[in-house]
Amino acid sequence: MSEPIDSTTGKGVQRRALLQGTAGILAAGVFPAIHAQEKIVLRYLGTAVNQDKAIAEKFKADTGIEIQYVAVTTDDVTKRAVTAPNSFDLIDTEYFSLKKIVPTGNLKGIDTKKIKNADKITSLFTKGEVAGKKVGDQGTAPKKVIFLEGEKSKVFAKSPTQFMSLIPTVYNADTLGIRPDLIKRPIDTWAELLNPEFKGKAAILNIPSIGIMDAAMVVEAKGIHKYADKGNMTKAEIDLTIKTLIEAKKAGQFRALWKDFNESVNLMASGEVVIQSMWSPAVTAVRTKGIACNFQPLKEGYRAWAAGFGLPATLSGRKLDGAYEFINWFLDGWAGAYLNRQGYYSAVLETAKAKMEAYEWAYWMEGKAATQDIKSPNGDLLAKTGAVRDGGSYEQRMGGIACWNAVMDENEYMVRKWNEFVAA
Repeated sequence: MSEPIDSTTGKGVQRRALLQGTAGILAAGVFPAIHAQEKIVLRYLGTAVNQDKAIAEKFKADTGIEIQYVAVTTDDVTKRAVTAPNSFDLIDTEYFSLKKIVPTGNLKGIDTKKIKNADKITSLFTKGEVAGKKVGDQGTAPKKVIFLEGEKSKVFAKSPTQFMSLIPTVYNADTLGIRPDLIKRPIDTWAELLNPEFKGKAAILNIPSIGIMDAAMVVEAKGIHKYADKGNMTKAEIDLTIKTLIEAKKAGQFRALWKDFNESVNLMASGEVVIQSMWSPAVTAVRTKGIACNFQPLKEGYRAWAAGFGLPATLSGRKLDGAYEFINWFLDGWAGAYLNRQGYYSAVLETAKAKMEAYEWAYWMEGKAATQDIKSPNGDLLAKTGAVRDGGSYEQRMGGIACWNAVMDENEYMVRKWNEFVAA
């Protein structure tokens, strides 16, 4: 590329001088019209699961602000937040990752005075309660990490403050997925995952920090051991849990250890697996193929997870304003209704309800029989008239939480032992 020519001298102008001159002109406000029209683009870091094209399109239509998705794995979201906090403008991460991110100072406390519906965020996050009753808080329950002492704080507050670490986006309570047509009897306990009756037809999730929680639910259900905190095991407890899994694996219990959402869907849809760790949208995906699949309520309760929006500490100016606008828009109802229709739960129930049909709300949130066919946001049939949602109402499902996804103090040791199970 050739150097630009100075029209008065006819000589080449050094590129750096030209750029410095342009910067000076912009700083002096000579081009205010151009600057005012500059579009805001927010780089949204998260996993592909939460990055929905329809949400970005609707937000842009409503506000003119563009969302640029940066999709990476759950672990890489945390790594980026710790090592490259300037590579995104908005982060969508799980609450359990905050114990690694917040101490770095890379997240800005979100000022709830700038969040219109902050006081309507579900009490599950702010108090650890559903309908006034406490739920299980083993692991990283959001209430333990949602408040910060200040905007620049590197520590969690022990009681509610003006500043939140993350504003909740989506959450759910996970359990086992089953093929009722192939099992043909009631399933009501986590212990069934290791029942020899399902030898070669069971599967477990191969993401260590989540898979070990499912395994712990099984160990407790079988009466082998009672954990003080399934989300923060001692080395001895990790050893016991992994030993139980290795014995089952060597006996041929597992058809697969799945890592990928689509893999879990295919295993279930094909009938190769009849009982496994599963996620709510994966159960929905099997059902849209016309195949019976239940997200089975179990007497020991659910393993819950939750994600939320965070802001990098360095975000400022119009981008910071744009990020606050997106969070406010997200809590305003349209996105919440959209997520509820996928089987997730939204942070502000009141605004989501206002954007849903009464029959949809009754099915998804109140546990009532569908009075007409239930469809996904893109029109797929999810449940026929008369069907009832697995796990019942919001209060039954989220009120039945036993533990939350977590990162243990002994995480490195746990991952090493988990890899021994995978290799066994």
